[in-house]
Amino acid sequence: MTTQFFQNKTILVTGAAGFIGSRLTETLLDLGASVIGVDNFITGSENNVELILQSSPSASEKFTFIKADVNQPPESYLPENTHLDAVFHMASPASPDRYQENPRETYLVNSWATHQLLDYLLATSPQARFLFASTSEIYGDPEVHPQPESYWGNVNPNGLRSCYDEAKRLGESICGVYERDFNLDVRIVRIFNTYGPRMDIDDGRVIPNFIKFALANKKLPIYGDGSQTRSYCYVDDLVDGLLRLMSGDKLKGETINIGNPNELTVLETAKIIANICSDKQLGFEYLPLPKDDPTRRKPDITKARKLLDWEPMISFEEGLQKTVDFFKHSL
Repeated sequence: MTTQFFQNKTILVTGAAGFIGSRLTETLLDLGASVIGVDNFITGSENNVELILQSSPSASEKFTFIKADVNQPPESYLPENTHLDAVFHMASPASPDRYQENPRETYLVNSWATHQLLDYLLATSPQARFLFASTSEIYGDPEVHPQPESYWGNVNPNGLRSCYDEAKRLGESICGVYERDFNLDVRIVRIFNTYGPRMDIDDGRVIPNFIKFALANKKLPIYGDGSQTRSYCYVDDLVDGLLRLMSGDKLKGETINIGNPNELTVLETAKIIANICSDKQLGFEYLPLPKDDPTRRKPDITKARKLLDWEPMISFEEGLQKTVDFFKHSL
């Protein structure tokens, strides 16, 4: 990773109070960047902002937090004459429960906010790099396995999840227009299931949901028969991938999967978490599978290995233990 790229740069992180955004912001500060963080707290946490201020020695001087909705024009919330070197557009509800509770905000932040941010860069900082946080959800319930970046996906365009899936796909399309037609340096990361400290234990995703029930010594809820698969990437590995994608030269216009190709069934995941969280035999409660829930999910990271020299380093058990410890201290 070219860490020198971030030194003395001014970087905007949207969604900076979120699970991934806050950890990314801390790392950027540690690398010598000045960071403007923006979040409206729909799913982000004020506590995460406090953690940034407490954990990074340079935060008091180099971190500016702005509470704002990035669906508004950037000039309405950024300081006048702001010159940006890079933008990480991370803002968006990311769990099915949260984006189905906030569907309009979700499709707007991934489409309209993406357009407005790129338009702002075109007018004020055309040399800046822009990284759009897309998602493995653009592959839908995939018919190709594992999923390479060349796969176009199998998405229900008007389903319960489409406010997120299709908005991310539109966001990617917008990025392509600004890269091809206006020559902006735009990069796209497709993020696969990520976990770690600072997740919202109530957001409904597989890992925090299982941990919540296991720590309460309750049966773990399994949707469907548990045979559907996921691939889980620890947040620090993901952040490393994001930084490599942003800082690398000759990556303009690239779309790259970042995720852990270690594939587990949901039932296997539940058993591992139950063993870590409790010394009791907790058992499982089987519930109906939600509509449009993908049956398989595994990234092909050939491109990340080749172009970024990246692959995940933290084992699932190690990352889970750190995540469980965080929840134990925060509950």
